[in-house]
Amino acid sequence: MKDMGCPGFRFAGIAAGIKKTGKEDLGLIVSETPASVAAVFTRNRVKAAPVLLDQTRVRAGLCRAVIANSGNANCCTGTQGMADAESMARQAADALSVPEAMTLVASTGVIGEPMPMETITSAIPGLVEALDPAHAEAFAQAIMTTDTIPKAMSREVVIGGRPVHLIGIVKGAGMIRPDMATMLCFICSDIQASASQLQEMLSSATEQSFNRVTIDGDTSTNDTMLLMANGFSGVSVDSDGHAEQFQQVLTEMMIELAREVVKDGEGVTKVVEVVVEGAGSTAAARAVADTVAHSSLVKTAFFGEDANWGRILGAVGRAGVPVDPDRLNVYFDDVQMVKDGVGCGKDVEKAATEVLRQSEFKVTINLNQGGATASVITSDLSVEYVKINADYRT
Repeated sequence: MKDMGCPGFRFAGIAAGIKKTGKEDLGLIVSETPASVAAVFTRNRVKAAPVLLDQTRVRAGLCRAVIANSGNANCCTGTQGMADAESMARQAADALSVPEAMTLVASTGVIGEPMPMETITSAIPGLVEALDPAHAEAFAQAIMTTDTIPKAMSREVVIGGRPVHLIGIVKGAGMIRPDMATMLCFICSDIQASASQLQEMLSSATEQSFNRVTIDGDTSTNDTMLLMANGFSGVSVDSDGHAEQFQQVLTEMMIELAREVVKDGEGVTKVVEVVVEGAGSTAAARAVADTVAHSSLVKTAFFGEDANWGRILGAVGRAGVPVDPDRLNVYFDDVQMVKDGVGCGKDVEKAATEVLRQSEFKVTINLNQGGATASVITSDLSVEYVKINADYRT
């Protein structure tokens, strides 16, 4: 990963000793001036302390710093967990000389374990010292859990004749499904925008990206996505067309980040886009796509490179959407497997199996009931996924 950055932001990531492996586990993002901030959080009713803290603080719409850790989720840790989240924010704010109320916290890792606060406290001075505009990759490494690679990308787009920058950093490999469907994601930009404008843009982009991917059907307790904008570019979304341009590049980058999460999913060997066409409504198309994408039987067939179209039709039929089985068509890439609800034969199945041998492919389901469409990006379900999660804590 090449060095990347965004004007007015600095990043750091160090090995503080939270993880037994000795790998990077504590990160920091700092904006040189108060940045407008918007957020999307998990819809899981069981929420980690940092999520509860951030939900309150983002209402003010301004952020100067985010301290994040991996190796411990600080979830289901009671009043002490909230005190620890507040302490992390306070200590980071004090070390940076920024307002505590503008300091947010994010955590990911094992649920139910107390935070090693002495370890974190002793590491914060070194974390602040490590801050650098080019250390986004170090931050990306510090928030990894079962991820195999750090995931970050940057964009530069000319808006109103001036360059505008974005950088996105995401972690997530398990407990991934919509509402929203990552664990931690941080996006920084030098655009000028209010918190309410950012919130509208982030919510729209999330619906088209992280809410359309699934790995295992589990929604995390710690999902946190933050979008920060410090205005360093001098370009405002208030000018004609600027908001639309920024929205487009933001959405495109988030779709790519979401796809990277699926590609790096626990034990994943296949990345599959499930597209539902010909539905009576977008909601109906989405319901069918979600059901197929979440089906363990469908996902294990993908892993086994088995063109088992019967499992797909079975998922379609239980999606809660009225469908006519005699009008269903199914394709693996361009290979039609099912026509009018009937399989197209063994010769076609051989061609479909060749499609399934690819690391990435598309399954298209046409309901032939209307003009609406929707898609979800999913993965296979492998033996390695079971092994990773069978001994995650040990």
